[in-house]
Amino acid sequence: MPLSRFRRGALSMSVLLALAGPVWAQSAGGLASGGGALVVKSALPHLNGFRQALAAAAAKDAAVADFYRANGYAAIWTAQGPEAELRRAVLLSALDTAGLHALPVARYDAAALRRAFRDLRSEGDRGRLEVRLTRALLDFARDLHSGALEPRSIDPGLVREVPRHTPEAILAGFLADPAGFVHGLAPRNPEYARLVKARARLLADIAAGGWGDPVPARALRPGASGAAVVALRDRLTAMGYLGRSATQVYGPEIQAAVRAFQFDHGLTADGAAGEATMAAINTPPEERLKAVTVALERERWANIDRGRRHIWVNLADFTAKIIDDGKVTFATRAVVGSTVPEKNTPEFSHLMTYMELNPDWTVPPGIIRRDYLPKLQANPGALAHLQVVDSRGRVIPRGSVNFAAYKAGNFPFSLRQPPGATNALGRVKFMFPNPWSIYLHDTPDKHLFARENRAYSSGCVRLNDPFDFAYTLLARQEDDPKAAFHKVLDTGRQERIFLKDPVPVHLDYRTAFTDARGRLNFRGDIYGRDARIWAALQRAGVAG
Repeated sequence: MPLSRFRRGALSMSVLLALAGPVWAQSAGGLASGGGALVVKSALPHLNGFRQALAAAAAKDAAVADFYRANGYAAIWTAQGPEAELRRAVLLSALDTAGLHALPVARYDAAALRRAFRDLRSEGDRGRLEVRLTRALLDFARDLHSGALEPRSIDPGLVREVPRHTPEAILAGFLADPAGFVHGLAPRNPEYARLVKARARLLADIAAGGWGDPVPARALRPGASGAAVVALRDRLTAMGYLGRSATQVYGPEIQAAVRAFQFDHGLTADGAAGEATMAAINTPPEERLKAVTVALERERWANIDRGRRHIWVNLADFTAKIIDDGKVTFATRAVVGSTVPEKNTPEFSHLMTYMELNPDWTVPPGIIRRDYLPKLQANPGALAHLQVVDSRGRVIPRGSVNFAAYKAGNFPFSLRQPPGATNALGRVKFMFPNPWSIYLHDTPDKHLFARENRAYSSGCVRLNDPFDFAYTLLARQEDDPKAAFHKVLDTGRQERIFLKDPVPVHLDYRTAFTDARGRLNFRGDIYGRDARIWAALQRAGVAG
């Protein structure tokens, strides 16, 4: 039967050869070459076989089925012509980069798609491959743009809204400009590119044998010498903190390298390799690679416009920063939710709209149920600094309340601490109203800010320098922000100052992040969230 009868539905031989090598016809046993042109010895089945196979395969995914139904079951990948060739080339090249982004390579499996092209035997095969390619695009575009995992399924504190593209938007964007669409998928935040490069360096270090043997000492102090100091010297050199050196003494050279290492790992930078510092130094690169891989997934979850001015709270770093046009313009230490699971600070983004000066403190219901009601039941006179308030906002005498008559689920009162110098929220709180009742605030209890680990609150974030934080926020709307702030504060009245331009607040949790030069910083996984994310990434097929 002549090939011309099937020209309309035939496979593009030039494309198949370019992408997948020879394609053998089912009945004739192969391709023949004559006069420099490839011809098919026998024809492929009727086009209806393609459409039927495509429709059956697409029916497993409503979005894919709707797309092909709307376009009349026309091929976008396996058709003839330069447009389809370009789409295939762009997609397969993009899928080849999945490993560089620490994505689950097998989920898209470019190698298997290429093999499928080589193994095509029928129009039914072509229809099924058409859907596989579309599914690969949808999966890859979603995963690279906004993450391979659903964060809420991993940890209850991961309440961030993930910016997912719809399948319709992915297909429309890709078809309009394949290369441009793929180029724009990965997060544009410079941190993402720095993390990708840092991960590549770690992989190279691991392939080269890592950072050498662990230092055989629990701790080392300046002035020490011997084999352990040599091992410390060599490990610091391998990690990039020390140049080539022959020293065998823990002197100024090693002290400076240890201080730099401590700074990058959130440790007290005293130059002495105590137990915590030595444990961090001996952490193998394979463990650091896991943290960076998780950080890349977190970057994809937060692939949004963060705002030219925004507030970034890194819970794992115990810091709050104001970022203007990519640069830190203010930073302060923070105390975050404790490691008790129900007190972990959640991760999300919201808009800060106002600050409240001389605030009262209405105790969150969870704290009442968990902590305060049992104390009041044991001793009605406990927590004397708190008022008991009914549903109408009236202060109720404690003697009129039988606390023992209530359970956590039916306690009808709220507890309130009036404004004042000893108020739990200090003199100012910064509000970005959210369902979790989380905010930033002052505190009268300052001693915790001196500690390395500052996970002690019931969930909200305490700031070490709240007044300076307020001045920085107000500087864009007040000629004299300090005077404007204290004019309200000094009245002692509970008042609000609204921000003329609300500021995005991002509560994040990064155990691995970079500085502007691309140098990696690491912090402890205080809530165990990164360990759970890493386990989920492994289950999804991400390689370490």
